[in-house]
Amino acid sequence: MIRTNALEFILCMLAVWRIAYLFSQEDGPFDIVIRFRKLFGQSFFGRLLDCFTCLSVWVSAPFAYLLCKGWLDGVVIWLALSGGACILFNLTEKHAK
Repeated sequence: MIRTNALEFILCMLAVWRIAYLFSQEDGPFDIVIRFRKLFGQSFFGRLLDCFTCLSVWVSAPFAYLLCKGWLDGVVIWLALSGGACILFNLTEKHAK
């Protein structure tokens, strides 16, 4: 049974959303992020930085590691954090359009 603090989970999910959104959708302060994306171009990492959903999977991994006690819990929390961030992304993108 997965046992994690709901507040910690929500905070981690918001952090995953914010980091993934920054790297995939924004230019960043002083255009640092856009320069970073241009540096990688069309390589694997460049394409990863262009896709919020893909990026959220990798950004959520360290947060899941911090939240979980076992590897099975970690996998479930990892996917849940990414899924929650994707839901937030879809909700915010619909309002932005």
